[in-house]
Amino acid sequence: MTTLRHIVISTLSVLCILSVQAEIVFRGAWIATVANIDWPSEQAVGDTAKQKAEMLFELDSLAAIGINAIVFQVRPTADALYISEFEPSSHWLTGKQGAPLSWDPLAWTIEQAHNRGMEVHVWLNPYRVNLAKTDTSMLAPDHIMRRCPNWFWEYNKQWYFDPGLEVTREWICTIVQDIITRYPVQAIHMDDYFYPYPAGKLQLPDSATFAQHPRGFEDIKEWRRNNVNLAIQDISRTIHECRNDVEFGISPFGVWRNANVDSTGSKTRAGITNYDDLYADIRLWIREGWIDYVLPQLYWEIGKKVADYEVLAHWWANEVRGTKCKLYVGLAPYRLEKASAKSPWGQGNEISRQMRLNRTIPEISGECFYSTKPLLRNPRGVCDSIKTFYSAPKEEILPWE
Repeated sequence: MTTLRHIVISTLSVLCILSVQAEIVFRGAWIATVANIDWPSEQAVGDTAKQKAEMLFELDSLAAIGINAIVFQVRPTADALYISEFEPSSHWLTGKQGAPLSWDPLAWTIEQAHNRGMEVHVWLNPYRVNLAKTDTSMLAPDHIMRRCPNWFWEYNKQWYFDPGLEVTREWICTIVQDIITRYPVQAIHMDDYFYPYPAGKLQLPDSATFAQHPRGFEDIKEWRRNNVNLAIQDISRTIHECRNDVEFGISPFGVWRNANVDSTGSKTRAGITNYDDLYADIRLWIREGWIDYVLPQLYWEIGKKVADYEVLAHWWANEVRGTKCKLYVGLAPYRLEKASAKSPWGQGNEISRQMRLNRTIPEISGECFYSTKPLLRNPRGVCDSIKTFYSAPKEEILPWE
């Protein structure tokens, strides 16, 4: 039976939730270029006119639903979707790596995005050289791997810069400096691809580098984490010494560590974690001030047993509390597509539920959607929900329940 006391408590709860609604300042979308995921389409490879038309469609469509920033992948596999003197043009853009460019896609896209009031965060993959389905025979003759093959190793049919080498860090910083000194970007962005995701029991081929350059470490896992820590510090320093108006953001895998391994980790049971498997100690980067924002990929539903969105949203909020690091969250509208009726993603609009929850967590000041093409297909009306959230005054948004 509903009593007056219940009504009063419910009303106070709603008012309390509304009073602490987070302001979502950063409203982003990833534009992935690797394997032509979002741009350009396979049909537009090598066709400048089609590429421009596709990008204009994506920018206009994103702006129409309230997106104010794009995270544009311009270095997916040690290549360039911009004019670079250091790395060859991307075959995802031209059809052949190293083919001459008749235009600068990054400069043009920045201009178009800025004209629409949108920030541009350039997305770089630091270590990856190729995908398993694109072997190294496609590398341009002047690719750095052809010139300095001892900088690289192979793992699970893919090639990577060796993170244990100082020259690797120097090369990445050279690329970063080149971009931020020539293009009016708002941020350098990296995602979860540091050390490669584990492939079963296949061991990383870095024991020789560890033996040659141990830097005082006896534990190879600690050494690997330190390799990435040094890279993050160097990149951060490079950015902020060149320009104080460019941010450095990281979008890690959604789980730092599980609580059953580390009591300070999240109450999750993820099979992969940043710290233990990808050697990315995001917590340290936040606390040391090496990154300006963290954007964890929280691609699971609210209530998922092994990785609950709600648990993780609060865990990351706790990590940035009291620091200068901003917290944005990565959402997965692609999971709404083709979801079965039994799946949580096939029941209502899970993205809408997550956006409501985000507004009850003051530390969350941004959201980013992966990725643009599936988002714009509007699965389960998600674009309509996003537009409503981003256009309505926050006091009109219903509380999460």
